[in-house]
Amino acid sequence: MIGRHLIADFHGCPADLLADPAQIAAVMLSAAQAGQASVLQQHFHHFGAGQGVTGMLLLKESHISIHTWPEHGFAAIDLFMCGAANAEAALAVLRDALMPLELDQQVIGRG
Repeated sequence: MIGRHLIADFHGCPADLLADPAQIAAVMLSAAQAGQASVLQQHFHHFGAGQGVTGMLLLKESHISIHTWPEHGFAAIDLFMCGAANAEAALAVLRDALMPLELDQQVIGRG
C-alpha cells in the first residue's frame, strides 16, 4: 500500500466554527502538523457570511481537504497521506476542534 485515504463525515458541528474560514484554516494546518505532514500550498474559499468554507492543503505526502455546510452542521473531510504521515492523528485534531456529535469514517488503501 502506498498511502491511506481517510474519508470522514462530521455531523452536528457548531455552525459558527464551520462558517469561519480563519478557524478552518488554522485547524487544518494544526491537523497537518499533528499528522507529521509537510504543507506545500494552501487555499481556502469562504462562500459568504454564515456560509461554508472549502479548503485544501496540498501536502508533500498528498492532501487534506474540507468542505463545510454550517446550515447542516456538516463537514466532509478527506485526508490522503503517504509515507510516514499519520492521517488518524490529523483527524483527531480536526475532531477535537470541530466537535462533531457524530463521525462516520472509512479508510481506503491506495496503491
